[in-house]
Amino acid sequence: MNLPYAEPYKIKMVEQIYNSTREQREKWIKDAHYNLFNLRSSQVFVDLLTDSGTGAMSDKQWAEMMLGDESYAGASSYYKMKDAIKNIFGFDYFLPTHQGRAAENVLFSTIVKAGDIVPGNSHFDTTKGHIEFRNATAVDCTIDEAFDTTIDHPFKGNLDLNKLEHVLSTNPKENIPFIIVTITCNSSGGQPVSIANMKAVKEMALTYGIPVFYDSARFAENAYFIKLREKGYENYTIKEIVREMYRYADGMTMSSKKDAIVNMGGFIGMRSEELFRKASVYNIMFEGFITYGGMSGRDMNALAQGLNEATEFEYLESRVGQVEYLGKKCMEYGIPIQFPIGGHAVFVDAKKMLPRLPKEEFAAQTLAVELYLEGGVRGVEIGAVLADRDPKTRENRYPALELLRLAIPRRTYTNNHMEYVAASLKNVAERCDNIKRGLKIVYEAPIMRHFTVEFEKL
Repeated sequence: MNLPYAEPYKIKMVEQIYNSTREQREKWIKDAHYNLFNLRSSQVFVDLLTDSGTGAMSDKQWAEMMLGDESYAGASSYYKMKDAIKNIFGFDYFLPTHQGRAAENVLFSTIVKAGDIVPGNSHFDTTKGHIEFRNATAVDCTIDEAFDTTIDHPFKGNLDLNKLEHVLSTNPKENIPFIIVTITCNSSGGQPVSIANMKAVKEMALTYGIPVFYDSARFAENAYFIKLREKGYENYTIKEIVREMYRYADGMTMSSKKDAIVNMGGFIGMRSEELFRKASVYNIMFEGFITYGGMSGRDMNALAQGLNEATEFEYLESRVGQVEYLGKKCMEYGIPIQFPIGGHAVFVDAKKMLPRLPKEEFAAQTLAVELYLEGGVRGVEIGAVLADRDPKTRENRYPALELLRLAIPRRTYTNNHMEYVAASLKNVAERCDNIKRGLKIVYEAPIMRHFTVEFEKL
């Protein structure tokens, strides 16, 4: 018989988790004002809130931490990270930051001004937040297929070239600081962008004289999908695909808490020495000196090692395979999800799960609360709450997709946990007809409200 698949690692240490009662969870989520960010980790059984900084580091990464050079300037750890970024992405210049949104803060402080337009593919929350905080506008140019969860399209993260050209041709060049390409595209369901689309975006950008930056948090997963789905790349290694992807980028921001498999860290990669020098001023102001930028030496070492591990096919096959395992189990149970299954998370279509709930009652957040009550599983809303209010009209924005994201930490849970999550969702689905009302916001911050928002049940 053919041998079954087995994970390419073994477990060296375990962490106990507590499975609470429904009565406990009812009290805890009420005390948290129905915002799952407000829960204590000890009140969660399977935590799929995010895959950011929640993965399990390897023995080699832990060994690298012991070799960390904590010198304030010119640490060997900085040069180890510099070499990894050059070898994998091809950028000569980089600035370390403590995480991805810090990289965005430094870069956008350097090149984004009030009145600017930043086109891209479904900008994620911190990206859009940093743009709008500067009184600029994020314009979504994602292909229409991304907004129908039933369509089987191999690259739902792609930019629609007609939408993009319309933005570039109808706005002054000096008001478009860059085009941002998010790989994989989180808000559309962890969906990849093809190299063909990256090439076309870069060609159009060159025509208009506008740089292209990649939001690179899940770049390795994007490369994995290219190897599996894009003709001509099936015999490339993941590292070769990554180098090809970044040929069409002028720079990148990176939350290393995802595809570098570390608990904290980020960076900006650049080709331009002039941009590097300008951004260095803000990096020193906001983060730290340019050779540590808010990171310890041990974290830079672990990050450099993690970049190399994450760009190996065997690791990605296991990582994305577990996401696919949960997605297929959900589909088996009739749970409507974004299809095809994404790279880092399963995205449940809350509109289809709770079709009678008005958009003003936040179906995805309601579904997230119900899943927590059912099994102690913590997911996160990717819908109207995250979409925030329009900065000019202050009206709620209601995106085409109203999703519950179940983001799977890397090398952390077993497939038995995925079975448990799917069964919990199935139980919720069976009583969805009894969920008549949703939630009402009683407190919200003026920007990026989803982190601290408070609700009450209707």
